[in-house]
Amino acid sequence: MATQTAQVSAKQRTELGSRANKRLRDAGFIPGVVYGHKEAVIPVTLPKKELSGHLGHGAHLFDLALDGKSEKVLVKEVQYDHLGLEIIHVDFARVSLDEKVEVTVPLELKGTPKGEAEGAVLQQIISELEIECLVTDIPDAIRHNVSDLEKDAVLHIKDLKLPPGVKVMQDEDLIVATVKEIAEEAPVEVAEAGAVEPEVIGRKPEDEEAAAGETAAEKK
Repeated sequence: MATQTAQVSAKQRTELGSRANKRLRDAGFIPGVVYGHKEAVIPVTLPKKELSGHLGHGAHLFDLALDGKSEKVLVKEVQYDHLGLEIIHVDFARVSLDEKVEVTVPLELKGTPKGEAEGAVLQQIISELEIECLVTDIPDAIRHNVSDLEKDAVLHIKDLKLPPGVKVMQDEDLIVATVKEIAEEAPVEVAEAGAVEPEVIGRKPEDEEAAAGETAAEKK
């Protein structure tokens, strides 16, 4: 199912720079830019709560209301803080409904593999896919059922069932997931106490010989 177009209002940003952006974020807004289609790059500010909610639900395509008009824009980059929690900046690219775009979407594996009944475990290696499709066909996620995978099965990108009109840009032979038994680690053998005599730290052999010589001399 394609992602629905999200609605968000923006205002043109006149103050630029890191300090101005921090003041915006402290006030509950997120700085961003709108570019593309050979038009001017416009710095904008957007409501943090509203935008974060849309992005959190996987929105890619937006109807951006700006200066009394609305235009279709695609999220091209979202920057987060050093903890990866708070959005600090968003880049939007102008798009037309009839053009193809490249976006990254989540890959969700559904179901329980048959191989798990034999002691195998599903291990997902790729969790996101880089895809190309029409702006109107961007899915919120690519979902694939793994219920038929048996023990020692390997799932490749070329095995995925994609929505109509969606093309994966990565190598089709890349491994998405495996269903394999996880080998148990061999127990580490611990030597019995007293089995190995500890090395005595002290005199060296030549020191012991010299000491023995000194003792013999004293007895004379």
